[in-house]
Amino acid sequence: MRYTQELGKILNKTEIAKGTFDVTLHSPEIANIAVAGQFVNILCDGFTLRRPISLCGFDSKKGILRIVFEIRGKGTEWLSRLQVGDNMDIIGPLGHGFSLIDSSKKAVIVGGGVGTPPLLPVAQFYRENATVITGFRNASAAILQGDFEKAGAKTILCTDDGSAGIHGFTTQALEQYLNENECDIIYTCGPKVMMRSVARLAENHGITCQVSMEERMGCGVGACLCCVCPTKDGKGKHLTRVCVNGPVFSSTEVDWDA
Repeated sequence: MRYTQELGKILNKTEIAKGTFDVTLHSPEIANIAVAGQFVNILCDGFTLRRPISLCGFDSKKGILRIVFEIRGKGTEWLSRLQVGDNMDIIGPLGHGFSLIDSSKKAVIVGGGVGTPPLLPVAQFYRENATVITGFRNASAAILQGDFEKAGAKTILCTDDGSAGIHGFTTQALEQYLNENECDIIYTCGPKVMMRSVARLAENHGITCQVSMEERMGCGVGACLCCVCPTKDGKGKHLTRVCVNGPVFSSTEVDWDA
């Protein structure tokens, strides 16, 4: 696994929803080798463990990274206080990312809450052949809708309270979509219960599905084993490191019933 440590200078920072921040960093070494679905590990002042944040975007020519994160604890709260011109101490790119097939294929992308950002580069790859189904608590929590539309993707927004888009869950919208449209591959990231349902719908329809697992991490490079998730294969069941072997897995690899 190839990764590096770099000081990324904050070029832009925007609060795009309450407690959710969109940050652009100058980080040319990491941007040059990043792929969709990978993440970075960021050092927070006063904390031993770094905070893993998925890549929402990267541009090797401009040498920039884009991350979108939500305040979840003291570490991310500290990150949220950094301003334009400050540096983030970053290790990355880390993990195994998404496998992107022929961009002419029909892709459905399903995101839940803060699991949505790492799916944007996937939509940018498939463009008009991508359909993006995203779910949020309410209209004020919805993020990145304009970014997905700018990529050329069709967007279907779901909210728990019906304040925007469809009143219901992403899995309900996905089931209806698959019953009415062609789909070659599915990508998903978000709450585990959502991804489990997405994986089962994909299996029922005979569609390849890739899932990005979100687990608590310690080192982020495979040494501490605290981010393992249950997987299975022809040899039996295993505990597999999300930071190295994931975060992206085939949906059939994950032992959803463990």
